[in-house]
Amino acid sequence: MKNSKNPFPNVTRTVDRHNKVRWRYRSKGFSTYLVGSYGSAEFRASYEQAINNKSTTKKYNVLAYGTLHWLIEQYLRSPKHLSKSTSTKKVLLRELDWLRKEAGDLPLSEFRARHIEALMSRKSGPAAANKVRKNLSMLFTFAIKQEVDGVTNNPAKAADRKRESSEGFHTWTIDEMKRFLATHPAGSKARLVFRIAENTGAARSDICKMTWENIKGDRIFYKRGKTDVGGGYIIQNELATELAKLDPNTPYLVSHSGGLPYKPETFGNWFKAQCMKAGLEHCSLHGIRKGQATAIADSGGSEFEVMAFLAHASPKEAATYTRKANRNKLADSGLSRLARAKT
Repeated sequence: MKNSKNPFPNVTRTVDRHNKVRWRYRSKGFSTYLVGSYGSAEFRASYEQAINNKSTTKKYNVLAYGTLHWLIEQYLRSPKHLSKSTSTKKVLLRELDWLRKEAGDLPLSEFRARHIEALMSRKSGPAAANKVRKNLSMLFTFAIKQEVDGVTNNPAKAADRKRESSEGFHTWTIDEMKRFLATHPAGSKARLVFRIAENTGAARSDICKMTWENIKGDRIFYKRGKTDVGGGYIIQNELATELAKLDPNTPYLVSHSGGLPYKPETFGNWFKAQCMKAGLEHCSLHGIRKGQATAIADSGGSEFEVMAFLAHASPKEAATYTRKANRNKLADSGLSRLARAKT
């Protein structure tokens, strides 16, 4: 029960070397600085998170205030991070752990654009390097909002992005889809996974969780883990044929031989191996999702239709597909105009 004189037990007021007031939570070897002004909603959320972490976090020494490691710890306990989906938090934690290992002891006030670029250069590939820049930019923006001493600008924004392919994951073509299906016969697990992805646009982490409970009547439902957006899809004949071959006593639609579900990473690697069997080394499960979205846009579908298929939270990403489809149509129209002019 909270003391009436101290509504936040185990919280003490400290003044740092810059003469700025800080609030620290300490209990049984666990210690962390709280974010937000005393008594604010953000402060209370940070306090509650500290209480929850106390029983599950290993004891550690108080991190030096103002270092990158310290900032990452503050961010991971912030409401902004805690509101993200479980899958997003898991991926981000792995990326931030890399930053802690590489530069956790460096003071934030000393960071410059050249330091950001030096960290980016330690990653192989432009996409991974740009992810480092993106994460550091996010952290410095958070530090500025929290008025961390010595942080007045965001050096990551001044760092140069690496040029990367605008296409990202390879988009499956019709011929590649035919080749995959010709390699993996009806009733095979690979063909079933392909049909689920084709029918629903589900990501690997979502397919791993699907059970017979996701099927209601002639529709298959699921909620995308990354966006928390739900979708309901009419089961196409091709998918219905594969589902009819499954053992109804196996809870998961796709599982190991023992009936246990896959982990997303293991599942992605397994499907990549199935692509390689078909001679499609450059293809991946995510590419099926992109291929279907592209087909919807090319057939005249709106960005809202693409958004619904991909279970996105907004039409922003879906607009990428419709813009490309519109460019292709305008190019065809322009060539037709030239042909008529010549005639």
